[in-house]
Amino acid sequence: MAKTKQKKGGLGIFFAVTAIIAALIAATFSSIKNNLNLGLDLRGGFEILYEVSPLNEGADVDMTAVINSISKRVNVLGVSEPQIVVEGDNRVRVQLAGVEDPASARSMIGTTANLTFRDVDDNELSDSSILVEGGASLAYQDGKPIVSLKIADADKFSEITSSIAAKTNGNNIMIIWLDWEEGDTYTEERTKAAAGEEPKYISAASVNSAISGDCIIEGNFTETEARTLANLINSGSLPVKLTEISSNVVSAQYGNDALHKTGIAGAVGILAIMVFMLFKYRLPGIVSCVMLAAYIWAIFGLYSLMGAVFTLSGIGALVLGIGMTVDANIINYERIRQELYKGRSIPAAVAEGQKLSFSAVFDAQFTTLIAALIMYIWGNGAVKGFATMLILTVVMTLVLNVGFSKWLLSLIVGSGIADNKPEWFGVKQDQIPDISKGESQFYTGTHQFDYSGKAKYLIRTSLVIFAVALIMSCVSLAGGKGFFNLGIDFSSGTKLTITSEEPVTIDAVSAEMDELGYSGFSYQSSGENSVYAITKQALTTEDLTKIKEAFTEIYGVEPGDNVVTPVVGRDLVRNAVILTIVAWIAMMAYVTFRYEWDYALGCIVALVHDVAMVLAVFSIMRFEVNTELISVLLTIIGYSINNSIVVFDRVREMMASGKKNMKEADYREIVNKSMDATIKMSLYSTVTTMLPVIFLLLMGSRAIFTFIFAMFVGLIAGTFSSIFIAPSVWVWARTHIKPKDKKKTKKKEVKEELDEYTFKGVNA
Repeated sequence: MAKTKQKKGGLGIFFAVTAIIAALIAATFSSIKNNLNLGLDLRGGFEILYEVSPLNEGADVDMTAVINSISKRVNVLGVSEPQIVVEGDNRVRVQLAGVEDPASARSMIGTTANLTFRDVDDNELSDSSILVEGGASLAYQDGKPIVSLKIADADKFSEITSSIAAKTNGNNIMIIWLDWEEGDTYTEERTKAAAGEEPKYISAASVNSAISGDCIIEGNFTETEARTLANLINSGSLPVKLTEISSNVVSAQYGNDALHKTGIAGAVGILAIMVFMLFKYRLPGIVSCVMLAAYIWAIFGLYSLMGAVFTLSGIGALVLGIGMTVDANIINYERIRQELYKGRSIPAAVAEGQKLSFSAVFDAQFTTLIAALIMYIWGNGAVKGFATMLILTVVMTLVLNVGFSKWLLSLIVGSGIADNKPEWFGVKQDQIPDISKGESQFYTGTHQFDYSGKAKYLIRTSLVIFAVALIMSCVSLAGGKGFFNLGIDFSSGTKLTITSEEPVTIDAVSAEMDELGYSGFSYQSSGENSVYAITKQALTTEDLTKIKEAFTEIYGVEPGDNVVTPVVGRDLVRNAVILTIVAWIAMMAYVTFRYEWDYALGCIVALVHDVAMVLAVFSIMRFEVNTELISVLLTIIGYSINNSIVVFDRVREMMASGKKNMKEADYREIVNKSMDATIKMSLYSTVTTMLPVIFLLLMGSRAIFTFIFAMFVGLIAGTFSSIFIAPSVWVWARTHIKPKDKKKTKKKEVKEELDEYTFKGVNA
């Protein structure tokens, strides 16, 4: 009786835990949603990468002082959760999501704001120290916006204005400069102003008598310009010069549209995974759905608590991570089924299956963690955001799959409700031997196939694709276009995102750009209401302002812009190569440590194949190669090695119980048996990962189409390389390299025999 109650208690705990999870999700949903820190690609805003240089050549740069000055200016803008990050020795990246006026914010942050008072001969009369700290404010005179300045040292200011007023011949003018540089002259700037150009000084006022009180700055200001100027003066001068070398501005409407479409696509993809798991695994599928709900809640909750920035690429990583976390369930559940086919009871099969699946799950997830850590340490921008999500994915997968989901399944099985019900695990009664009658296993759930023998066909297909890509790249190179269609991330240039509330066409945008006098742009559709205009030139701030003002007037939405200078493009190429090589080396080292070097060789060849396949498809289809592709390649590396490890884990298991002095046919037989045992794991894992990717391709934002398409190609390549290429390379290494080691061993044994005979009298 006590045992029965204990069993029922396990089932009760399962339902109680499920109810608690549902209650926690319902209770915290609004709080998590409201506290999520959305990136600029989801709610608009801008990101600028500055190169920091000292105002005086040879002087040292205090990056802490730079960050403090920028933070002070950002606070004036009222932006919540700004991201200000130092990159390298002399760069700082500023991300302001949700900022309403990017142009004013840009001016506010990048301007040195060194205010000086000068005479007509450009002699400095005073700097900003004469003003009350924080005493500049927006005011109005005759209905026009002006800037009011509170004077701290009235006596000095009276002395200065008195000396100016005493000058004759129209030279009684005091000029207020912002960021005066050596070579700037009032005479030259006054000539520009007379010709209708904007002078570098901000005010030039006649002084007829000494001024002992406050003063004003008047000019042809708009209210926004006057307020920005007052804020700049109050924020103080920057201790350095900031040169903008890369920028990305996203309109709020474009960001909201991307979030809406991608969110729906992700939700549909998650629902499809749940349906698949329920259909394939019955009772364990229910546990998987509970785990998946807990996983999504935990990921969003952690992001909210950490204050991490949630980006479009982060959503891609989340959806991919969901497929990969279910992959751990699949490995576990397939192992349980295989134990049931041997005739084990439900409790024994679950216990043994969970035990045997642990090493494959752990090794697969840990290799993905290696790739994610490398992305986080050396990546930046979207790559770092993607890596953050991937790290959380791996950690939560290990916690929820290795711990939580196994515990939930054990509770149900321990209750006895599933005893003698193998169909609840997707296994039929007539597939299980009756051990009590002396029957042995007769069903394996696999279909014998010569995977090792058929690998040559896949290898030939891959070689054909690589050859086509090489030929088309050479043709493209001959036409002056290059091997790849490099995005501005790598080649430098400017990308404008023209967005409208109504449908907009490439022809309309192109015509407007020609009318503005800008040629050399290429155009791409980015959905019904958006068009990309791309040029290989890094446009100046003045050009950007002119273009954006024109399109804002036409379509009612300010265009987004992404500007990358050549120096950034070169750095991105270098970092991309370094990231990939470091990831390969780290993964090979880990696989060698956990298995042997020939297993690692099989994995690395498969990885090279997968990366080459994605690049070949992009070369053939002329898709844009950008920084987000690096995130995809590193993820594909992690995914591909996951599947390879699942196969090699079974190969290692069979090798441990195999015979010695094996020949090539024996190794091929082990590979085929291992593939038979793991093929469902590989294919089902691909399905659960591909489902959300497919829905993101069909329904998601065009902003991440290239990102998701690369994922799609890489997943297919990774699946087939882990099934055919990695094991084939392992067989080749075993039959062509390992025998040399055996010969050495044999010689050593002979030598030991001779030594034995030499000292046989002593030994006797």
